[in-house]
Formats: sequence, structure tokens, C-alpha cells
Amino acid sequence: MYDIGTRQRALTLLRGGAKNAAVARTLDIPPGTISAWKHEDRARRGECPGRVHRPLCPRCDGRGLDEAAYAYVLGMYLGDGHISHPRQHRVPSLRITLDDAWPGVQQEALAAVHAVFPDNTASWVRKTGCRDVKVYSKHLVCLFPQHGPGKKHERAIVLEPWQQEIVDAHPWPFVRGLIHSDGSRIVNWTEKTIGGRTKRYEYPRYFFTNTSDDITRLYTDALDRVGVSWRSRRRATGAQDVSVARRDDVALMDAHVGPKH
Repeated sequence: MYDIGTRQRALTLLRGGAKNAAVARTLDIPPGTISAWKHEDRARRGECPGRVHRPLCPRCDGRGLDEAAYAYVLGMYLGDGHISHPRQHRVPSLRITLDDAWPGVQQEALAAVHAVFPDNTASWVRKTGCRDVKVYSKHLVCLFPQHGPGKKHERAIVLEPWQQEIVDAHPWPFVRGLIHSDGSRIVNWTEKTIGGRTKRYEYPRYFFTNTSDDITRLYTDALDRVGVSWRSRRRATGAQDVSVARRDDVALMDAHVGPKH
């Protein structure tokens, strides 16, 4: 779409320290294209995305890990996240796709990813109606060993013992991450006539829907751990709906999860 001369001019400006947005305005090229060119150029020259120093890993190097933030990000990853490693990139990237309807969830996810990867740069990738929280790290598979070929519901999803210890210690952030990715809080209502007067009654409840039996089981195990009762049913599509509807249980979920925002 663009000739070699235009691309080379853009790279010359970028290597000289110009910002992506400035180069995009100067050459009248979409910022996403400029960003892709910059990344490919840095990859060919052996520059790791992010900071210059080598980021440390909790698993490989013993760096401290914000376990509550990790439990939340793990829930988000199991719901709406994926790890990819294109050939032209030196390291893999994690993307968590989040709807623009919930800007508060987007900000919470970005902050949690930054807490888990403090030495790497977490950023946004804009799409129509949503954003991806994205971070590059060669240690992604160390922290998310559930990564593998194919869709999550087509392969086994089992937590490593160290991950299970974190989820056991921080079940609410894990539940919150799963709800923020594949869950919702809705309000059902009905009307009753009592003494000649019609009253409206509302019944809030939480739903979590996922096609993977393993991921659904991780969610319900976490609910059991925090003392929340639940029911499930399988859709014709094969996905499972897990419902939390009892008043006391909804109140407990409201205290630790709450509606998406």
C-alpha cells in the first residue's frame, strides 16, 4: 500500500526520536501502520519491545509478584485473553480484549497488567467497539502455562500448583477477573399485585458463561471457596451458564465484584 521510500522516510524519523503520532501526521499515514513499521524495524535490529534493561520474571528470576493482581489478570486471560508470537516479533504478546462499554474495567485491567509486569510497557490497541490491553514479554508462557495451540475450550486448562496456591489465597480477584471478562451482573424484575396495588420487584443476579468445562470448573471452585452458591445449565451451543441468584450470595458478590463499570 505504501512504497519503500515512504516507509524508509518514516523509519528515519522514528529512529531520530520522532513520536509515532507526529510521523503519522507528517506522512498522512494511520498511526497503527506507523506503530507496526516501528515494531518490525526494532525486531529486525534485535531490540526488545519495552525498556532497554532485561525484564525479570517471578518464575525464572525470583522477582516479587503482586499475587492479587496476578489472580485478576489470570481470570481475565482465561476469559478474553490470548498469547501470540508472530514470526516477525522477538517475543510473544498478551492481549486481553475489553468492550468500550466498560471503561472502568479497561483501566483496572491495564493497571493489573502493569502490576504483574512492572518492567514491561502495557499499552492499548484500539479496535471498533473495544480495546486490547497488550504487553510484550518473553516470560508470558512462564506466567500463563495454559497457553497452547488451538482454542481454550478444545484443550485441557489446568492450573499449575503454584497458580492454584495464588488462586486459593486470592479467590476474589480471580472471580472478579473472570466476571469482568466472561461474566455480567443483570437485574430481572417482576410485578405483583398486593392489596390492589402493583409493585415491581427486582432480582439482581450474576452470570458467567464459558464454553470450556475446565475454565467453568475453576470459576465454580473459586465460588465454593468463598462460600457463594451457584447453579449451572448448558446451552445448546455447548457453553455453560453459571448463575448466582440467592440474595445473600448476590450481596457477597456485590461486595467483592460489583457491576461492570
